[in-house]
Amino acid sequence: MAPLGGVPGLVLLFSGKRKSGKDFVTEALQSRLGADVCAVLRLSGPLKEQYAQEHGLDFQRLLDASTYKEAYRRDMIRWGEEKRRADPGFFCRKIVEGVCQPVWLVSDTRRVSDIQWFQEAYGDVTQTVRVVATEESRQQRGWVFTPGVDDAESECGLDNFGTFDWVIENHGDEQSLEEQLEHLVEFVRSRL
Repeated sequence: MAPLGGVPGLVLLFSGKRKSGKDFVTEALQSRLGADVCAVLRLSGPLKEQYAQEHGLDFQRLLDASTYKEAYRRDMIRWGEEKRRADPGFFCRKIVEGVCQPVWLVSDTRRVSDIQWFQEAYGDVTQTVRVVATEESRQQRGWVFTPGVDDAESECGLDNFGTFDWVIENHGDEQSLEEQLEHLVEFVRSRL
C-alpha cells in the first residue's frame, strides 16, 4: 500500500497524448467538485523536482508549458524511465504522500505500470480515464510532433492498453465536453 496517504474513495487515472487536454479536464473536475473533496495529483511533479535537483535546473520552470521544459523533455523522459526500471512505483508513492481528500485525479498517467500500481494499492476504487483529441485539435493547442518524445513510451505506453473505464472526447466542442464532464461529476458524487 501507499505510504502516508489517506485511503481514497475514488482514484481516477487520466491518460492521453500531449495537448489532449488532460490538465484542463482534471482542473475542470476539481473546480466542480472542490479542492476539499478532490486532489489533482501529477506523476510528473516529483519526477521534475528530482530531475531539477540532480541537474541544477529551475523546478518551477519545468512545471509549466514552456520552451524551457521542452528543451529538457527528452532527457527527463530518459531519466524517468531509468528511475521506473529500478522502481516502478517510485513516482506513484511520492504523489500520494499526505493526500487526504477522498477523490484523487492523477492527471498524467502514462504507463501500464502506473495503472497497475494504483490498481494493486487501491483496488476497485481505481478507474481509468482516457482523454482523446484529434491531431488537428492538438495542433491548435500548440502540439507539434517531436521525434523521441511523441513516439516514446511516455506518450505511447497506453495506446494499446485495452478498455478504459471512461473516454473523454476533447476535440474542441465545448458543449460536448461539458456534457461528458457532467456525467463524470455525477459518477464521482455517487461514490462519495
